[in-house]
Amino acid sequence: MEELNLMKQAVQAMMSGMPKALRDPHRPAWHLAPSVGLLNDPNGFIQHNGVYHLFYQWNPLGCDHRNKCWGHWQSTDLVHWQHQPVALVPGACYDSHGCYSGSAVVADGKIMLAYTGNVKYPDGSRTAYQCLAQENAHGGYDKLGPVLPLPPGYSGHVRDPKVWRHQDNWYMVLGARDLQDRGKVLLLRSAELRNWQLLGEIAGSQLNGIGDFGYMWECPDLFTLDGAEVLICCPQGLAAEAERYLNVYQAGYFTGRLDYRQATFDHQDFHELDAGFEFYAPQTTLTEDGRRLLVGWMGVPEQDEDCHPTLQYGWIHILTCPRELSLHNGRLCQRPARELQQLRGENRQWQGTADDAPCWPVDSAELLLAPNGAFNADFGGAMALNWDGTVLRLTRNNLRSGQPEHRYWRGELTQLQILFDRSSVEIFINHGEATMSSRYFPGPQPLLHLSGKAQLALEHWSLTPCMLE
Repeated sequence: MEELNLMKQAVQAMMSGMPKALRDPHRPAWHLAPSVGLLNDPNGFIQHNGVYHLFYQWNPLGCDHRNKCWGHWQSTDLVHWQHQPVALVPGACYDSHGCYSGSAVVADGKIMLAYTGNVKYPDGSRTAYQCLAQENAHGGYDKLGPVLPLPPGYSGHVRDPKVWRHQDNWYMVLGARDLQDRGKVLLLRSAELRNWQLLGEIAGSQLNGIGDFGYMWECPDLFTLDGAEVLICCPQGLAAEAERYLNVYQAGYFTGRLDYRQATFDHQDFHELDAGFEFYAPQTTLTEDGRRLLVGWMGVPEQDEDCHPTLQYGWIHILTCPRELSLHNGRLCQRPARELQQLRGENRQWQGTADDAPCWPVDSAELLLAPNGAFNADFGGAMALNWDGTVLRLTRNNLRSGQPEHRYWRGELTQLQILFDRSSVEIFINHGEATMSSRYFPGPQPLLHLSGKAQLALEHWSLTPCMLE
């Protein structure tokens, strides 16, 4: 009954709220955003029989982190997306306080969802169940209930199952917080998705020589890429440094080698996945043509969420564009999925000194920029990018205080690919060697202003809108 009541309220919220949300000038033209309410983590990203399915954490009833459902989109080309029936709604005794994040696999020809059922008690304590749901003939998903209770030795913060198949078994990684407030990633194994054996901790604070490294590790994702294993995770509780760990919570990765028999992961150092203002909870999938794709949440928990101007229109947050992953010299590279080139419209090219560059429209646009020397780029008066020959610095005014804040990348800069979409900027550095993903909120018809003595080669495309159906 609780689920039915929430579904009725969600339908009412969408019918009454969508006209207002669609009037927002900051609503994206081609990124995925919630119809109404709050969106956060991408979930269950998978391709099955030629169709991409992308689920997402969604509160249809407001712009806060309550009432967590799983919304569902699908696409055949990563560009044109269609709404599907809501996949999961909280209300059972094992997910009464939210259907939290998870993943999708195909078993017996059907998509299976693995998710965390969140349960909170009146005394403030909580627990978590790892649960399954199965695709039905009507495009919806039937809950199958819990398959794993809270493991002993851990707090109620155990969540975000990512499941995959290796040889004859299913494997799962879980984000966890132990009773000593140390973040961990757990590895589990099952023959049939229902009965899970905890194999041990493969990474985390005070493991593998990394010392104290956060009190909770969320949204783990483990996969093989170019001959190595990559573990993506989101440690919470890292202290900010001069030029890194500057967001409230971080998203990053380790590369290494997973020993399935010994349940050990011999890994290298932690690297942030993104150097921008908003990036968290990424999830990957393996496509049918062999590519590893990633989608992230262009937001950060508890980071000025109540200051976003979209709140007055009844919605908040978007997802990043889909990205293709590769490994180069042990570092993870991200590039916009090749399918996004379908969005390209009119093309213009220009070469010369930055001071002489024309003003480019960047409401919805793609820019390729090859600099030779220092330059400044102003994005509609709401964000600025500066390259001084050593440091690439991204600057905007803090959404709460109005004071300037910065994010940084250091290296040798040869090329920038920048994707603009009304209230977002995604910067791909040196063919994906690094990225900076951020929200910003310019006025109408923003322009790119370039300045400096650098010689620049520019290519610019307008990007066509691609509304959800």
